Amino acid sequence: MNLLKSPHFLLIVFLTLNLNAQNVETAKGSMDPEKSIIRNARDSGNHDFLLAAVKVSNLETILDTSGPFTVFAPNDISFDSGTREKVSELVRVENEEELQSLIGYHIIAGNLSASKILSALCRGEGKTVFTTITGDILTATIKGLDIILTDKEGNQSVITKADANQRNGVIHIIDSIRKPIKA
Repeated sequence: MNLLKSPHFLLIVFLTLNLNAQNVETAKGSMDPEKSIIRNARDSGNHDFLLAAVKVSNLETILDTSGPFTVFAPNDISFDSGTREKVSELVRVENEEELQSLIGYHIIAGNLSASKILSALCRGEGKTVFTTITGDILTATIKGLDIILTDKEGNQSVITKADANQRNGVIHIIDSIRKPIKA
């Protein structure tokens, strides 16, 4: 039997993701589903690099007022030193276009809960693709109990916490950020 079509396997994966992130904890407590993506990220105290890039890329207002969006959000510890330096450089020189490309790769229009992602993975026999707000393709696959996201350059992230519902979408915490384009 194909594991991806097994209702028991899907239930285990779904419960694992939800138990990991029922209430996504932040440095200052749980995310508030009545607040926007930007306000919760700001209040978390865990997404300063991401917020700086969002602000300079002029996506802050959109993620605060529009939606729904699905955001695959790395927290500050997900930024390795090379990525931190590159993002800091981009923020300093206000390279809006490159930052929009970098951040846009982490945003999908629509509200994709973990169960919707798992359903798409099942229909795709373990693989599905999503189009980011930049028009790029983000491929999702499943390995064991992990959902792996892969960009066009082969950079991969794992969803570590899922379904932090927001007023204007959902946040899934990931373990790394797409590597910035080399200068």
